[in-house]
Amino acid sequence: MMRKCIFILLLIAALPKAGAQSILEDTRKQLLSPDGHYLFTFYQKQFPDERKQMYYTLSYKGKTVIEESELGLLIENQLFESALAIPNDTSKLWGENLSLTAVEDKTVDETWRPVYGEREEVKDHYNELVLKFQKGGAPETEGNSTASAAGHGQAYDKRQYYYMNFIVRAYDEGVAFRYFFPEATNGLFLHIVGEQTQFTLPERTSAYYERWAQGPYELLSLNDWKDESERPLTMKLPNGLTVALLEADMVDYARMKFRLVKENTLQTSLYSSVDVITPYATPWRVIMSAEKATELIENNNLVMNLNPENEIKETSWINPGKVIRVTRLTQADAIKCVDFAAEHGLQYIHLDSGWYGSEVLMSSDATSVADNRDLDMPKLINYATSKGIGVWVYVNQRALVQQLDELLPLYRKWGLKGIKFGFVQIGNQHWSTWLHDAIRKCAEYEIMVDIHDEYRPTGFSRTYPNLLTQEGIRGNEEFPDATHNVILPFTRFLSGAADYTICYYDKRLKTTHAHQLAMAAVYYSPLQFLYWYDQPSAYQGEPEIEFFDKVKTVWDDTKVLDGEVGEYVTIARRSGEEWFVGSLTNNEERKISTSLSFLDNGKKYVANLYTDDETVQTRTNVRVTRVIVDSHTDLSFHLKASGGCAIHLTPAGKEELKRYKRYRKNQLL
Repeated sequence: MMRKCIFILLLIAALPKAGAQSILEDTRKQLLSPDGHYLFTFYQKQFPDERKQMYYTLSYKGKTVIEESELGLLIENQLFESALAIPNDTSKLWGENLSLTAVEDKTVDETWRPVYGEREEVKDHYNELVLKFQKGGAPETEGNSTASAAGHGQAYDKRQYYYMNFIVRAYDEGVAFRYFFPEATNGLFLHIVGEQTQFTLPERTSAYYERWAQGPYELLSLNDWKDESERPLTMKLPNGLTVALLEADMVDYARMKFRLVKENTLQTSLYSSVDVITPYATPWRVIMSAEKATELIENNNLVMNLNPENEIKETSWINPGKVIRVTRLTQADAIKCVDFAAEHGLQYIHLDSGWYGSEVLMSSDATSVADNRDLDMPKLINYATSKGIGVWVYVNQRALVQQLDELLPLYRKWGLKGIKFGFVQIGNQHWSTWLHDAIRKCAEYEIMVDIHDEYRPTGFSRTYPNLLTQEGIRGNEEFPDATHNVILPFTRFLSGAADYTICYYDKRLKTTHAHQLAMAAVYYSPLQFLYWYDQPSAYQGEPEIEFFDKVKTVWDDTKVLDGEVGEYVTIARRSGEEWFVGSLTNNEERKISTSLSFLDNGKKYVANLYTDDETVQTRTNVRVTRVIVDSHTDLSFHLKASGGCAIHLTPAGKEELKRYKRYRKNQLL
């Protein structure tokens, strides 16, 4: 019965935009998600010139997500091109002229516990379909080592045939597919120059277009794009669905983006060609759909599920936390940052670019402190350790490429906890492979990693959780507006953690201070930079800083309470018995209501509320209010334009209730 649900061979007359006479009926296969909401349909079509091409469609809850779209890879290989010319197939597109030889299906239903994350347990439940193809003549028959090429009346050795599997997984959270080349007896070398993977969306679809990983967003129709768009790409469909296209498990391939090949049709665009030897699997192409945009955020574990499990056996040294940057690279300022971190619940300090010399010079030596700096690394690290604070350092890729094998044992000897990789080359296969190999090497020396600049995650942190976070985001370094900030949870954050570098006191901010507080709960980053442009001396006793002091960076549970792309968002996160809630609005003021129904029934909580209020006589104009609440409480807020609010909820025992009564009495006085 289960197999009937997983794999269905339909004998219906037509599919959208596919003439019945052109469809090869024996190639039409369908796959349902476990809950039956996603329906993925694959088929091949025969053209008048006898050319065959692979296609697919996708629906969600009966609504069209992807209309008929092409599949395939473009491969240029002189070796197999000469062999394939014999059976009259010179096509370089591995999506054309493939013969379906076998079909396999299975179901996986399990859970796993990440080293850290947004949830303490992750469900991994999917149905999988594997379609096995042969390229290079008539399909083989089981038990035969040779096959006759149609129209040639001639037998060819089995080694002259080439094989590709098309793998599809349907989760309740989304659908993913990839191409896999089994190991060839002749060690087949593949020169992949592009993909024919397409996504044809319904007419009047609009997308949150972003040209580069640290760029702004623009809502555009799928028509007349000037350039490519980053991934994840989130779109609004005319049928009410919100859809996101993502990439997963991209480790030794070329980064993809999306280009518009014709109106309403996107195609994966690779940064460069790729050279591989079989066996080899391309990255996953991922499609997520939701009736309410917040469901995309709820389902963001999908990218992690599409990656191999953790390869690091002993992980006690991997410790997420909050960090303050040492903006003035002196020993005295570094010591002040250590003291501030210890006093305010932070776990790390970070020495940024310049500590070992100019980051843009190949001659800079990252094994020692620059001559113009008075930093004493051993003394600083020893002092920080005595305070329970770890030290991170920035190293530009210019030094990493030259010195990584020398730096890692040295940094471990010094007692450094992590490296922030700076200005990494990304995009082509060479640098993708180099970067992920570097993370593996860091794991061997128990060093954590943060990658800055254009790199965007595809789930490698599941396999190597020493990669805590990465930039690949237009963050507070560039002072984006509040509308940009409420687009991010529905776009960039779908792919994984992002190092946004939260600020607080800087006068260039385009948002309120409560907005900045709330981002620490809304934005997920296991290594969370706070006070990016600030120094410890900026703090002047503002009471709301207690929220930064107490907020965590990894979570036991996450709930997306409400929101809409580019308008507002409210996210609640639990650590132990504490809950932290953040609400952000765009450039417009907004009234919101937050239900606390996620709290344990029958239990009282102290709710510490942090809201914008111009009547509060501090530089930051943030009011701190404490109330007793329970799971039946609804809290209402009037958010200022570009504003937000933060909430910290802790269980209220007898002592907490007494303190609350004293607090209320003092407030009334």
